[in-house]
Amino acid sequence: MSIRDTIRKLTPKVLLHFFRSWKKKVKNKRLSAAKRKGNEYTKADLIHAFQSIGIQQGDVLLVHSSLSSLGYVENGPKDVVDALLEVVGTEGHLLMPNSPNASFQLEYVKSLTEFDVNNSPSALGAISECFRKYPNAIRSAHPTEPVSCIGKKASYFVDDHFGSSTPYASNSPFYKVSEQQGKILYLGVTLDNAGTNLHTLEDAVDNFPYPVYHDELFAVSVRFADGRLANMSTKVHNPEQSKLRRCDQLLPLFEREGVLQRVKVLNADALLFDAKGMFDVMLNAFHEKGVTMYTPNGR
Repeated sequence: MSIRDTIRKLTPKVLLHFFRSWKKKVKNKRLSAAKRKGNEYTKADLIHAFQSIGIQQGDVLLVHSSLSSLGYVENGPKDVVDALLEVVGTEGHLLMPNSPNASFQLEYVKSLTEFDVNNSPSALGAISECFRKYPNAIRSAHPTEPVSCIGKKASYFVDDHFGSSTPYASNSPFYKVSEQQGKILYLGVTLDNAGTNLHTLEDAVDNFPYPVYHDELFAVSVRFADGRLANMSTKVHNPEQSKLRRCDQLLPLFEREGVLQRVKVLNADALLFDAKGMFDVMLNAFHEKGVTMYTPNGR
């Protein structure tokens, strides 16, 4: 278990809530001060920054993000989304996860009455929520890990996600980004708090050796964008196994194998992955040494 997870486990929920509220106030105060001093970034600054780290026209790009990490952005999350769309261009595809849940899946799904594709908000930050609301964004209909996409072939990435018993299998947007030689940008976040693509390994390996999924299969109602209501069943992560993740300890492996660049986007520390390379490195390291997010040094 990581130090972060140990602290979370031992800290009462009321104190965790207080700390998160305090942390948010500190961030907002810092951003307000930057605005007053004229230290603000524009869409043009973002476009230059994204291009400078190697994002190009025609890219398939999956983005995890933290708006506050960038510094004060003139028009907030809209500038970030618009800049990314301009950089990948009309031949490219932009994807963002926008799960309504930012905690353990088991707690979330037990209280879930209905996942509404059009209206269930993202719990993964302001940029993902802004992107979700774009009129040409198509959102996948998986209740635990939905992903939105904009691009000519957006339906290819998202349409098959509904009905999948796990959200990371070969029909998922996460896997398809790798399949299409895409890139993954961690903008002000790391694998520890946005490691969804690591789970594609678990679904790709027969008889994965760790109990990553809870025993129970959960029935969930999904309301599609056209108002149609349908039921599906899904597995959710086993919270006890989830507490054993050490995702960021895999970063040196990805760097050594040349599939990860550490970059800077405005004020944000960022990670840029070759998605197919990331998957191949995970698969090879697992088969050769038993490397996983639970055993980053192998078995």
